[in-house]
Amino acid sequence: MKKQLFLSLIFIFAFSYSEAQTKAQSSSEILQGLNRLKVVGNAMYLAAHPDDENTLLIAWLSKEKNVRTAYMSMTRGDGGQNLIGTEQGAYTGILRTHELLEARKVDGGEQYFSRAIDFGFTKKTEEALSTWGHDKVLEDVVWRIRKFKPDVIINRFPPDERAGHGHHSASAVLSAEAFDQAADPTKFPEQLKFVEPWQAKRVVWNSFSRGFTNNAPEAESFIKLSLGDYNALLGKSYPEIAAEARSMHKSQGFGSAKVRNERFDYAIHIKGEPAKNDLFDGVDLTWNRIPGGGKIDKAISEVIAAYNISNPSLSLPGLLKIREMMDQLPESIYKTNKKEELDQLIIATAGIFYEANPTAYSIYPGEKFKGFASFIKRSDAAVVVNKISINGLVKKDMVLNTTLSNNKLLEIPFEAILPASAPITQPYWLVKEPEKGFYKVDDQQLVGLPMKPDNINCTFDVTILGQAFSFTTPLRFKYVEPSIGEIYRYFEVRPEVMVTPEQKVYTFADNTPQQVSVIVKAGKPNLKASVKLQLGAGWKSSPAEIPVELTDKNQEKIITFSVTPPATASEIDLKAVAVTSSGTYDRGIKNIKYEHIPELNLYPLATAKAVRIDLKKKGTKIGYIAGAGDEVPDALRQIGYEVVKLNNDNINKNLAQYDAILIGVRAYNTEDWLVNSFETLMKYVENGGNVITQYQTQAFYGTVKTKNLGPHPFTIGRGRVTDENAEIKILNPAHPLLNYPNKIGPADFKGWVQERGLYYADQWSDKYTTILGMHDEGEEDLEGSLLYTPYGKGHYVFTALSFFRQLPAGVPGAFRLMANLISTGKK
Repeated sequence: MKKQLFLSLIFIFAFSYSEAQTKAQSSSEILQGLNRLKVVGNAMYLAAHPDDENTLLIAWLSKEKNVRTAYMSMTRGDGGQNLIGTEQGAYTGILRTHELLEARKVDGGEQYFSRAIDFGFTKKTEEALSTWGHDKVLEDVVWRIRKFKPDVIINRFPPDERAGHGHHSASAVLSAEAFDQAADPTKFPEQLKFVEPWQAKRVVWNSFSRGFTNNAPEAESFIKLSLGDYNALLGKSYPEIAAEARSMHKSQGFGSAKVRNERFDYAIHIKGEPAKNDLFDGVDLTWNRIPGGGKIDKAISEVIAAYNISNPSLSLPGLLKIREMMDQLPESIYKTNKKEELDQLIIATAGIFYEANPTAYSIYPGEKFKGFASFIKRSDAAVVVNKISINGLVKKDMVLNTTLSNNKLLEIPFEAILPASAPITQPYWLVKEPEKGFYKVDDQQLVGLPMKPDNINCTFDVTILGQAFSFTTPLRFKYVEPSIGEIYRYFEVRPEVMVTPEQKVYTFADNTPQQVSVIVKAGKPNLKASVKLQLGAGWKSSPAEIPVELTDKNQEKIITFSVTPPATASEIDLKAVAVTSSGTYDRGIKNIKYEHIPELNLYPLATAKAVRIDLKKKGTKIGYIAGAGDEVPDALRQIGYEVVKLNNDNINKNLAQYDAILIGVRAYNTEDWLVNSFETLMKYVENGGNVITQYQTQAFYGTVKTKNLGPHPFTIGRGRVTDENAEIKILNPAHPLLNYPNKIGPADFKGWVQERGLYYADQWSDKYTTILGMHDEGEEDLEGSLLYTPYGKGHYVFTALSFFRQLPAGVPGAFRLMANLISTGKK
């Protein structure tokens, strides 16, 4: 079983990722959309994680084959690492969700998920399916197939060890099973209140060779896909578009070069009717698949033939005629989707742009706020704005009946009141505590969506050439950052007060009191609150409570309590609580801000872990070379170390002052200067220093630029132990690393999270001593998780144990072992 940290979050007005305003399209993009309007078909790509998807194939399907294309990821990548920040767990999941959404905006696909949680690397398909809950995740895949109705399902991975990850292979197993069960009305019949059974034509595997090269497979049945074509309407080849999309996965370090060359992929037949020449063999991709649709195909062809690239609005009468024809068709997913595409083309050809912007980015329940609803058309088309409605608020409709002039902005101010009963903004899948490996979502219609549709939005009722339309857009705050330009962000509902402990974990090495600081943030003006800490038995806080007054909305103040732990080992959840005249508030705020995604705020429970550890340590001052997303320095400060960040500017300055120097995870991959300082670090060891190198990797996250990481040779392999409860074998019981100043035993390896370690050393000089052995079930022992060697007067340690997860999670045994590593040579 994987144990992972999850956030307790409440749900309300959920984040939505619908566009904040209309998307401008050039004349050639409109023509691309007209060509797409002629194609009636769907394709679904399926894999396990954000960044698993082949953005090239998605771009080719969406923009060359012109089919509606979706990527279904089994997880949101919650268990992955983050190269650009410190987010972990659910925070990483929402970051990577938005990276996927940004990628889909580039390659033209849609994004969906199952409720499965990424619990970290696993080697076995069976563990993934067991942890997720096989039938529950299968139900989600069946639901999405029935809802989306793909003609072709494309797997990224094979269902076996070639996939390289248990989540990967599990996604292929689920895809093949769902292919059959989606068509069977006896499977998950409760879904049939909303959808119908659906039989896709085939399942294929988008195969890859070692290193993701694309050699022709040896399979009996496959087709070759030419994906490198150039799209003159878009001015880019599909590999160029794919690189732009893939580069949105910045947290995983997947910025990609734009390839301009022919490119071939292969689709190996898995299930259904084999394709002989084309991925969609045997599928009617024309309007003829819809009863009465043949005449629409002809009408679209006529609009394309008469299209004036210098004046797209001349196509409006033809497009409106097509819309009337669509209204006469029987209801189907094709009618619904194609009408949405058509309406976007009508908006684009009429030169219409609309949006609704509040004057502040956040409000609290019961607040009255202001904003502007804007609408403009840049053509001579006859457009009338009849009414504007702000939905989800206490607000009357605004009746206008205004005829728009060409290129003259209609900007209508509005005032609205948020109901006092309105809940706060949160991602919908974090409403409830998750089950083991699976998010709990009760609303079937939300299952699989990237974000929940907006509760607060603006509807424009308009007529275009006499035909009625209703255009709805979410409210989004808009501002200008001088170094970037115009930026949109979510419109949030916040608590009237937020209380956030400064640290996620407070670790006490003895019963000496520690300061616990809480950031109090006002969600409303003129806030008066009393803040206190709720602690477990044996823990004490001084003072018992602190009064806080904040004049301005969003104003912050840091208050500090002195917390005394009990005399013996103890572990509690510390909670900050604020009491106002309106009630009791126990939510903090977590901000996630990067330039490539919209700014996000979440409101988790205002809790932190407090751990009293039976810990001894020698030495007080540490030099630390931080790696990617490294939270270890803060964790070490919690147990009393002075931690100084080392960089290219101070690496050569008096290293003898440090009791130890720690090299963070993947620092050799992310810090180019570090390789040039290797000799400096080894000289520090030789003169009596202590260097501890945490795991590095030679694949995926960059290339280690030095042949040696220690004073004697060793190499990094791909070995890892994914079971956080795997038995630990003590190979050298008398070794000082296990005995001084803390006696390390089996209890110190209990309560670990997600994994034991990763990227273990696989070969090493006989001058190193191995300390620990461990293995996943059914595998041989790995002994490269902890290597030690004396060197000169000093000491060198390499460890692949996942301290970067354990220390921020407050795992007592990990702190005790790390204290021993730092204390090496101090006896």
